[in-house]
Amino acid sequence: MSTSGALSSKTCLVTGASRGLGEAVARRFWREGARLVLAVRDPSSVDAFVGGVGERAARDIVVVPMDLGDVASVTSLVARVRERGVERLDALVNNAALLGPIGKTWDTPAAEWSAAVTADLVSPALLCAAVVPWMASTGGGKIINLSGGGATGPRPSFSAYASAKAGLVRFSETLAEEVRDLGIAVNCVSPGPMGTDMLAVIERAGSGSAGDKEIAAAKKALAGGDETMQAAVELIVFLASAQSDGVTGKLIAAVWDNWRDFPAHLPELAASDVFTLRRLAGRDRGLPWADR
Repeated sequence: MSTSGALSSKTCLVTGASRGLGEAVARRFWREGARLVLAVRDPSSVDAFVGGVGERAARDIVVVPMDLGDVASVTSLVARVRERGVERLDALVNNAALLGPIGKTWDTPAAEWSAAVTADLVSPALLCAAVVPWMASTGGGKIINLSGGGATGPRPSFSAYASAKAGLVRFSETLAEEVRDLGIAVNCVSPGPMGTDMLAVIERAGSGSAGDKEIAAAKKALAGGDETMQAAVELIVFLASAQSDGVTGKLIAAVWDNWRDFPAHLPELAASDVFTLRRLAGRDRGLPWADR
């Protein structure tokens, strides 16, 4: 895969970088010239990556422990990173997530449901809040939050995950407006189904818990190639780089949206509510009787 040096001299924080999409993003960011801060639950989980990328790693990779289920671990992350000598942060990729309980909402243990919402909404939002003042003090930055299945439509048997991801998208839209004058862009990425450990968990859950549709989708993604993940990585690189300057407050599908042409249409993009969460009224679907 060719690289362009799009992130040369940039410092990028990636959560959940030990496997799946997070690891793929970290590796690509490294090839693009970025300095990395890897936030992972178990620091030893990235030993192979750090040890295999060359001598520059000792200077340009910082590994810090972070537990999405522990709010104190999340809110203290920025201070702990800065204590390690990291002077600035140019991009945050909130990738780490917890699938949470699978099954009907009323059969879901309350503690598991709550833990998933904390990991997938509360903790990423708090991390965003923690990095904003730091980014603003050094001239701005890019925040990229990962959406997930259920963020834009119902997802039976995954109510905690879907609710949290929908909340994260709306949070991101809101934060984008709040930081617009600080030189910080905030966007969400919908990566599409990828053959990751998360889908393997769904497959093991079986149709009785996850539903036939989910199992079929998981099997298809697990049996396929890595084209979807590659597309997601490309989009995340784009959003972390100067190529995406002017793009903010959007939920972008890596596979289905023509995001490579966004820079040529920035005024139209900024003036439109495309790629955002919105309520549909009756008039939007040709049902005039539904509106007063």
